[in-house]
Amino acid sequence: MKEFLRYTLATVTGIVIFCIIGTILMLMLMSIVGMVASDSQTKTIDDGSVLVIKLKGEITDHGTANEGALSTLLGDAADSQGLDNLCDAIERAKYSESIKGIYLESGITEADPATLQALRDKLKDFRASKKFIVAYADQYSEGAYYVASVANKVWINPQGMLAWHGLASQPTFYKDALEKLGVKIQVLKVGQYKSSPERFTEEKMSEANREQVTVFLNGIWNHMLKDVSESRRVSTDSLNAYADQVMDFADTETLKKNKLIDATMYADQVKGEVKKLLDIDDDDDIPQVSVQQMLQAKSEMSSSDNTIAVYHCEGVIAQMEAQGVLMGSDQTIVASKVCKDLEDLAKNDDIKAVVVRINSGGGDSYASEQLWHAIMELKKVKPVVVSMGGMAASGAYYMSVAANWIVAEPTTLTGSIGIYGEFPDASKLMTDKLGFRYDEVKTNKNASMSLWALARPFSADEINILQGYINRGYALFRKRVADGRRMKVDYVEEHAQGHVWLGTDAKRIGLVDQLGNLDNAIDMAGKLAKLEQDDYRTESYPAPADWTEQILDQQDKGGSLLDEQLKAVLGEYYQPFVLMKSLRQQSPVQARMMFTCKIK
Repeated sequence: MKEFLRYTLATVTGIVIFCIIGTILMLMLMSIVGMVASDSQTKTIDDGSVLVIKLKGEITDHGTANEGALSTLLGDAADSQGLDNLCDAIERAKYSESIKGIYLESGITEADPATLQALRDKLKDFRASKKFIVAYADQYSEGAYYVASVANKVWINPQGMLAWHGLASQPTFYKDALEKLGVKIQVLKVGQYKSSPERFTEEKMSEANREQVTVFLNGIWNHMLKDVSESRRVSTDSLNAYADQVMDFADTETLKKNKLIDATMYADQVKGEVKKLLDIDDDDDIPQVSVQQMLQAKSEMSSSDNTIAVYHCEGVIAQMEAQGVLMGSDQTIVASKVCKDLEDLAKNDDIKAVVVRINSGGGDSYASEQLWHAIMELKKVKPVVVSMGGMAASGAYYMSVAANWIVAEPTTLTGSIGIYGEFPDASKLMTDKLGFRYDEVKTNKNASMSLWALARPFSADEINILQGYINRGYALFRKRVADGRRMKVDYVEEHAQGHVWLGTDAKRIGLVDQLGNLDNAIDMAGKLAKLEQDDYRTESYPAPADWTEQILDQQDKGGSLLDEQLKAVLGEYYQPFVLMKSLRQQSPVQARMMFTCKIK
């Protein structure tokens, strides 16, 4: 009887505890829902307000819904912002009579050069409306300072730091590390400048790759120098000299002497300076508006039924979504999904034109061909304009050439017309290191080729077969470019070979039609659709994930327990293992540029 009562009491206690925990979790969930819902309501902007933009964390091309609210809830886990959201908020602030200026709270920012330039240009346009911009930071990263330098006043903490040291690229080569594991990557490629596979075959950059990286890295840096020079009224020669001296470790008096900043002050003193600009009393509060609140404010946007769709493609091009742990990039252009979305846009009569915004270094060659076909089909129904962000190279350029018009940022990395194949040879790992033995029976000469590289490397005959396949893919890529850009194949070949071009150079040789930003691409789409300037509105696709999906996504990005266990067990072999796993998951034939240029 005592045992019965003891087990019964334990059961009842467990049920009560479970109910209490469930109730607490439900209340927490309801609180989150309430916070997100209240933050998503239409806001009224007080007169004399200041738009506060925090230049911290990663700036991606396409933002998410409620990213401001999620950042508050999740902290650093959601510390990223969308360029489209930032630019939209600045545009609204420009025309809002209630907004008097922008306060840039700067810090450590990471983004590609074209993204930073697009944001800076939007701020420059805002400043032209005679409203003020001020910037303050305890520490400016180089990218954050580049953007902040457009401000009327640039302030820093008296003991703060400002990064100004130039740009550098430091690629990683895996050849020797993989050899220690008994793994070799058999690479087949077309294009002297197609440098992605070098990480598996070389110990340093090839001369061709060093040449092209030097050209576009210097091109990007020269754009930055020119922009900062114009805003700060400091010569480009002086700015270059300061970079050579590494301003990151200079004292703030030196920064002020060099005209990189205007004044030093502590964070609590900034409000007083902003109040002077607003001409309000010291006792009054400064009406502040966040980016999210600005986006939710009532807008005077066109109510026309005519819509220009802006479809965002960002990340690696793939045939399907990667599954399981160690998935790699969390941003993927899944060809099957994008093709279906573009088909739906073609059928939507309210959508008069489509702007495909691309920020991608390419990816799967077969998937790139499917995306090219989808854009070709869409173009039969309505105008299609491509807007290039930080990158639209290799497979991403492949899909771009189907459009009616291509607009690139001056610092966009594009071109890279070439294809390669990466085939892991793990035979030494399996036989010499792990002790596996293989035998085979086959009906035809190359029948065991389909088992690729577990028991043996490819034979010379098999290599020739694969190289022929790669060559045909390259010839098709080159033809797509020639047809889309109305060029002769021989002219395309002169500028192909995997060569990466800066946007300014791509315009010069005819790979793109226009230099400009997303707004310029939208304007062109309106013209091609024969719409009046005020007779259309824009709508972003695909629709952003709701807040629950975003929270779950942020949790997934934190890494799984299995991932952490693999790191602990494999140690120095963890990165090569991840690399091998990604190679086995992806298609071996790629139209992809591995180089990513991020400015921090």
